[in-house]
Amino acid sequence: MSAVGHVEKAAESAPGYRARHTLPLRVEAMRQLRRRRTLVVGAVLAVLPFVLIAAFAIGGQPSGRNGRVTLIDTATASGVNFTATCLFVSAGFLLVVPVALFCGDTVASEAGWSSLRYLLAAPVPRTRLLVSKLTVALAFSAAAMVLLPVVALAAGTAAYGWGPLQIPTGGSLPGTTAVGRLAIVVAFVFVGQLVTAGLAFWLSTVTDAPLGAVGGAVGLTIVGNVLDAVTALGHWRDFLPAHWQFAWADALQPRLEWGGMIKGTAVSVAYALVLFALAFRHFRGKDVVS
Repeated sequence: MSAVGHVEKAAESAPGYRARHTLPLRVEAMRQLRRRRTLVVGAVLAVLPFVLIAAFAIGGQPSGRNGRVTLIDTATASGVNFTATCLFVSAGFLLVVPVALFCGDTVASEAGWSSLRYLLAAPVPRTRLLVSKLTVALAFSAAAMVLLPVVALAAGTAAYGWGPLQIPTGGSLPGTTAVGRLAIVVAFVFVGQLVTAGLAFWLSTVTDAPLGAVGGAVGLTIVGNVLDAVTALGHWRDFLPAHWQFAWADALQPRLEWGGMIKGTAVSVAYALVLFALAFRHFRGKDVVS
């Protein structure tokens, strides 16, 4: 057993010691909130809707391609249409980055700063440390996914007015109904990103390099998207989380369809649980020297 392990054992048996009182969530949340990368991620997501509004203003009204109307072509129809477009253009990659960043920078950053062993010697139990960091990382990831559509809805309504959601395939949804459907979309996108969160968190317990954990999670997510594009895999693609990443489009139809989103949720949660379990298992037996 390492020196840190001996200190952990000795301190945990000290009178008055309570594991649940170590590393409170509010303390970890404030630490992460003050990080520069948190502020940068928030700024990028908040600015994106305004960049798209400027792009539409410069480029003119979007129009159908080869007689085919897509979600982007209806972006300027109303504020809710603009919000749906922002989610469409960002769900595939942009929203992957904050999730990988928040979850991959958890344990690895402490190791990189050589502060991890001091946290454990405080002592913060290893399971408690992982639970606190993972909870805060997922909360920040969820906040990032909520921030984008909220800003997009406000900016889009100011630019294009309030109105029904124009469905590209025909028909429309009342504005209030569309907002409820968009909330379902955001929830599904978050669940779909749990796989990236699991990858980043597991890699964060394996390496002492935060960029390695973040880059590895983003890279493996991209590999999943590439594999999903290989139609020769046939039904095997159903087991890829990337195959269901746009199943939320079923929520923006006149009749809400749950089938694809339920399957996508089941696949994503299954992968995420395995990856989170691997992270806890590895870290509990890891010899921490940094």
